[in-house]
Amino acid sequence: MTQSSALLALLDEPVWFCLKAQPKREHLAAIALRRQFGIECFSPRLRFRKMTNRGPVWFVEAMFPGYLFTKFVYLKQHRAVEASHGIRGIVRFGDRLATLTESIVAGLQSAVGAEEVVTIDSSIKPGQAVEIIEGPLRGLEVVVTCLLPAKERLRVLFEFLGRSVEMEISTAKVLAA
Repeated sequence: MTQSSALLALLDEPVWFCLKAQPKREHLAAIALRRQFGIECFSPRLRFRKMTNRGPVWFVEAMFPGYLFTKFVYLKQHRAVEASHGIRGIVRFGDRLATLTESIVAGLQSAVGAEEVVTIDSSIKPGQAVEIIEGPLRGLEVVVTCLLPAKERLRVLFEFLGRSVEMEISTAKVLAA
């Protein structure tokens, strides 16, 4: 939803705005706005595991990269907000500013929770199909039969030369199919 800056200047109640933030610094900008001006902010993030050269590593990234949402009275606080640390400005379309309804933000907040972090669970379970991503069997789709968490390994079943074969493989060498 967009509203003209002239109309927003007439409103005395706070409105939710979409702000452009510096990349990878959305949550820091939200913290600065909360501390410095006492403004209500919403900057949801995703937590997920990703394979790296070191093996699986947990990452936390913005759900909306480069953006965050804040609620303030436009006429009284827009200059201070736009000049705040980590903020590039209010998202604009010409002379119209990007705003959100209270119900949209409330829906997002209830889905995300108070911590503003959603963990994407990509854990592997028995019976699940996975793809081998490393080694001589790369690209082969197999079925997990047993988890061996102490060794960070899986026991998998696959068809090879017309018969079922079971083997153990490192969890770092498979990806959920």
